[in-house]
Amino acid sequence: MTLYRHEMKMNLKSLIIWTLCVGGLCFGCILLYTSLEESLQDIADVYSNMGAMSTALGMDKMSLATLTGFYATEIAMMHGLGGAMFAAILGTGMLSKEEAGHTSEFLNVFPIGRKQIIIEKYLALISNILLFNLVCTTMYVVGFVMMGEELMEKEMVLYHLAQFLMQAEIGTVCFMISAFSKKNLMGAGLGIAILMFAADMMCRIIPAIENVKYITPFYYSNGADIFTSGEIDGVMLGIGVLVIVLAFIIAFGKYRKKDLAA
Repeated sequence: MTLYRHEMKMNLKSLIIWTLCVGGLCFGCILLYTSLEESLQDIADVYSNMGAMSTALGMDKMSLATLTGFYATEIAMMHGLGGAMFAAILGTGMLSKEEAGHTSEFLNVFPIGRKQIIIEKYLALISNILLFNLVCTTMYVVGFVMMGEELMEKEMVLYHLAQFLMQAEIGTVCFMISAFSKKNLMGAGLGIAILMFAADMMCRIIPAIENVKYITPFYYSNGADIFTSGEIDGVMLGIGVLVIVLAFIIAFGKYRKKDLAA
């Protein structure tokens, strides 16, 4: 597992920065809720009657007048998009960075095959996503405790489980892209994350494109849906797991046969 440890060490700085930025921002918003509570109570009814936009943001299901509602809509949106972008950046660079940095020959000198390389790199990707979510979730729970608010434990666990799977799906798709590329396509990865976020918003607003929900992992990991229903959509989750498996298999097959650039 030498390569795995190396990848974890190489990505440690990125992990710390993204965790502090996303987790710290959301944690700060939780602590600021008290100072915003009166204002939010005044505008909660307005936001809940904004028609399609209320539906897209989940404000037709959860009220901003409560910390849980504020968390399930506003904070969940920030955490979801930030986490997806982090996963996308990691995924797009995992397999392509050796070719982009002209170090592929150095890596393949060691007595490890491409099968082991791709497995250890993928484990590093998943481990980084898992650590990101564990630390962020801990910060949010501490925030709720500090605010003296009741924590919906089941919904919180389900939401962050769905978030981990959503980020793993986006990260794996970008990991697959990196297997085909000789350059670090970070921009493409970020584009995928933002596009999937926008697709979730649009399919909730426009009935004609409702079926787009089947291709965006943001749909089954939506905070308002999970905190309202107390469950994750099984069909959507199953599709997400299938995408993860297929994307990894494609990446595995491509990288093993790829003609690596020096």
